[in-house]
Amino acid sequence: MRCLFCVLFCVCLLVRAAAAQQKDPGAMFNAGVDAQQRGDFQTAIRDYRAFLAVRPNDFEAEVNLGAALVHEKQYDDAIASYKSALVASPANNGVLLDLGLAYFKKGDFSNAYIQFKHLYELQPDNVRVAILLGYSDLDLGKAPEAVELLSPLEPQNATNSDFEYVLGSALITTGKRDEGIARIEKVAKATDSAGAYYLAGTTLLKMNAFEHARVDLDAALQLDPKLPDIYTLAGTARDNSGHLDTAESAFREALELNSNDFTANLYLGAILYKRRQTTEAKTYLDRAVQLNPTSSLARYERGLMESVSGDYAGAARDLEIVANNDPNWLDPHVQLATLYYRLHRAQDGAKERAIVQQLAAKQQAAGPDAPGLRP
Repeated sequence: MRCLFCVLFCVCLLVRAAAAQQKDPGAMFNAGVDAQQRGDFQTAIRDYRAFLAVRPNDFEAEVNLGAALVHEKQYDDAIASYKSALVASPANNGVLLDLGLAYFKKGDFSNAYIQFKHLYELQPDNVRVAILLGYSDLDLGKAPEAVELLSPLEPQNATNSDFEYVLGSALITTGKRDEGIARIEKVAKATDSAGAYYLAGTTLLKMNAFEHARVDLDAALQLDPKLPDIYTLAGTARDNSGHLDTAESAFREALELNSNDFTANLYLGAILYKRRQTTEAKTYLDRAVQLNPTSSLARYERGLMESVSGDYAGAARDLEIVANNDPNWLDPHVQLATLYYRLHRAQDGAKERAIVQQLAAKQQAAGPDAPGLRP
C-alpha cells in the first residue's frame, strides 16, 4: 500500500515538474516584445515563433514577428507573417502598409505596387502611400504614371522632401529635366542629401550643363565620397567647365579606387597631353584604348598625343581608325592631312585636305550646332 502511494506521489511530482517546464504563453510573448525593444531581433523572432506554436495566428504576434523579420532582411518570412495577420484583420491599413513595405524592401516592386495601389484606393488622402506608390511606378518603369499621380497633390505637399524627390525623379525620367532638377535641387538644399545632389548633377552632366553639374556633383562628393563613380563624374564636370587642376585630382582619386575606370583614364590622359606631359599621358591613354578599343574619342586623344610625341605613324594608325568609324567627324581628317605630309604621303594628304574642305562646307551650311569637334 505504501509502495502504491510512493508511485502516485512520484507521478504527481513529474506532472508538476513538466508543467513548470512549460513556459507561460504570455511570458513568451512579453519576452519577444522585450527583446524587440532592446534591438535583439533574433531573440524576438525565436520568442514570437515559440508563442505562435502555442497560440497560432495571433494577430499581434504575427505583426510583431513580421517587423522583426523585416529588420533582419528575412523578407519572405515577414511577408508570410503579415499575410497571416491579415487573415485575422483583412482591412487593417497598418498591416497592409507593412506588407507593401516588405515587398518593396525585398525588391519585388510588382507586388509592392499592388499593395500600395490597393491601400491608396482605401486612403486617397494618405500622402505617404501616394509617395510609395509613385516610387513603385518609377521602379517599374512607369514614370508617366508617377507624374500623373503626384502632380495634382503637389500644391499641398511642396514642402515634403520625399514627395518632391519622387516627383522630381519622375519628371526627369519623362524628359522634363529642368522641372525635375528644380525639385531635386530643392530637396538637396533642404536636407543636405548627397543622393539628391548626385541625381541633379548627373542629369545636368547629360545635358552638357557642365558648370551647373560641377556645383551639384562637388556638393554630392563632399557629402558622400562613396557614391558610385562620384570622383569620375565630378572630374568630368570640372574638366568640361575649365577646372582642369581639380579635375585631375578627381580622376586620380577615381583611379586609386578603380584602375580600370575607362573615363578617368581617358580624361586624365587628355589633361596630361594638353600639358605636354606625354610620357605619363601615354600610360593613361593606352589604358583607355585597351579598356575600350571601339572608343573613337580614346583613339583620337591618343593620336593627338602620339603626333606631339613624334610618333607620326602611330598617330596616323589611330586617326585612320577614327576617321573610318566616324567619317563625318572633321578633326581626325584635319590631323591626318598634316600627318600624311609629315610621313611623305603627299597623295593621301591631298585626299584628306579635300575631305576636310567638303566636311567644313557641309558644317558651315548646317549651322553652328552641327557636330564636328567630338562624335
